Amino acid sequence: MDSSVKAVPARVGAFRKRIAWVFGLQFLTVLIICILGAYNVVPTVAVVAVIVVITIVAWFTTRREWRPVRALARLVNRWDAQQLDPETLKLDELSHHADADVASLARGLHGFATRIAGYNQRERNFTRDASHELRSPLTVIKMSVDMLAEEEGLSDFGTRSVRRIKRATREMEVLVEALLILARETDTATEKEYFVVNDVLRQELESARELLAGRPIELLLQEPARFALKGSPQAFSVLCWQLIRNACQQTEQGSVVISVLPGVVSVRNQANPQVSDDALRPVRVHGVDRHGFELAIAQRISDRFGWPLELQTQPGHENIARLCFPHTLPVDAELAEKDQQR
Repeated sequence: MDSSVKAVPARVGAFRKRIAWVFGLQFLTVLIICILGAYNVVPTVAVVAVIVVITIVAWFTTRREWRPVRALARLVNRWDAQQLDPETLKLDELSHHADADVASLARGLHGFATRIAGYNQRERNFTRDASHELRSPLTVIKMSVDMLAEEEGLSDFGTRSVRRIKRATREMEVLVEALLILARETDTATEKEYFVVNDVLRQELESARELLAGRPIELLLQEPARFALKGSPQAFSVLCWQLIRNACQQTEQGSVVISVLPGVVSVRNQANPQVSDDALRPVRVHGVDRHGFELAIAQRISDRFGWPLELQTQPGHENIARLCFPHTLPVDAELAEKDQQR
């Protein structure tokens, strides 16, 4: 912080005192001139002229006292929050005669700009490091698991282990994508893409079916409607994956139904509370876990992109997660837009 702002604390309230003196003298002068005019000591024209002059002088004096505040407002208006150096605020441009209140605002602004700059730097470092340092080993693990799965003579235990590693790798990959989405700043170019909701859901279901191989859970897709969105297909994919994964964890046996309705995507799990053949015990049925990690990530993404998420538990061991989309687009909107541009 510049020395001029640091040296002002002794002048606390000086602005208010000077303004009080200006208006006090103005009132006293007007009162005296009005009394003199009332007793015909001074002509009426002179009274009006003196009042006008005093008002103009008071206005210029007040304007001069307001200059430090205007200078601070101009500095804030020129400030770019993306700048990593808080010194770009140029707070040293403030007048050396700035009031202590203005200096306090400047110090607070400087501290706030420093924190914002540090946050921006940490965001860039995290997104850069996470994109490279986490994705690279995950790619190696995926390739190694695929090669191991093609080995001949792999035992049943080895096959199950490979399947678990593949599932954990996919979950870790989606988690990294979710953290990167939440860490990046909004209004980027990737968050304004046109995509069809049904197509993204089909891709997620294909990936989920591979990871659910061997488990008595059936994934179903119902498409009474088709619609598109303008946003981040990656964020929508991660959001749906978290809901599907959470629904699969709600029960050990049953079905997970994903329905595409007009402006709504619902994920519901229907547990089959019958006795399993191998364990001879009832299948566990869970209610909606509103504090699960999957739903916590899903809730943050839905809040980030303005896609409200509703959770319900209905009779018959059925849990429903419903995504609402206030601004939907027709499936052929992108083609129509391209035709208009042509």
